[in-house]
Amino acid sequence: GMACALPPFISLPFTTDYTTDELMGKADVDLFGEGINLRKEAYESFLEMKKAAYADGYDIKIVSSFRDFYRQEAIWERKYIQYTEDDGMAPLDAIDKIIEYSTIPGTSRHHWGTDIDIIDGYPKSSGDVLVAEKFEAGGPYEGLKLWLDENSEKFGFYLVYNNDPRRRGFKYEPWHYSYAPISIPMLAAYRRLNVLRLLEKEEFLGTEYFTTGFIKTYVEDNILDINPELL
Repeated sequence: GMACALPPFISLPFTTDYTTDELMGKADVDLFGEGINLRKEAYESFLEMKKAAYADGYDIKIVSSFRDFYRQEAIWERKYIQYTEDDGMAPLDAIDKIIEYSTIPGTSRHHWGTDIDIIDGYPKSSGDVLVAEKFEAGGPYEGLKLWLDENSEKFGFYLVYNNDPRRRGFKYEPWHYSYAPISIPMLAAYRRLNVLRLLEKEEFLGTEYFTTGFIKTYVEDNILDINPELL
């Protein structure tokens, strides 16, 4: 049965030390699966989850998985230019708007090879698929979301940015799941980094506006104010 998928000693193999480059998405890590791109254990567990969902009539499809630092930097700079130049926003306002949904390069959970954005491949849906309403009552992914609520944790996958009204940081993302047995120790390692000092060395657009206070709040709200099961 499914109980075998996550033995009680699951945390033992993951006491590895993670390098700063690895935690920031700059290292070359072994990823598995065509279009899946997860660390080995996460990949294997994902396949089990996909198979189980399939049996219940859902086709779990990955929209986004591992993203390296440079890919996140490109996303960040594109949005920064759009908001400051095209929309004429002040840099600090632009940064606040970017971090409603997008992470600062070097701080993304997608750098770890543990996190995925998923939808149901069966229902037809147009436009942007990663929209909260699409996972709610009447939306194309409502069925998959209810299935995940019931089953994802059996496979070690937990919702990261839940809809707790008291949660700060990133907005509710019903599509974003993390493989806890690896991402919990990676977050623990990440917390030991001096994020401000690391970001000060970077040269992507907007870094000159990163104050100590801003980064401290960002770490508390956006990196640590997540589903408590993942801390």
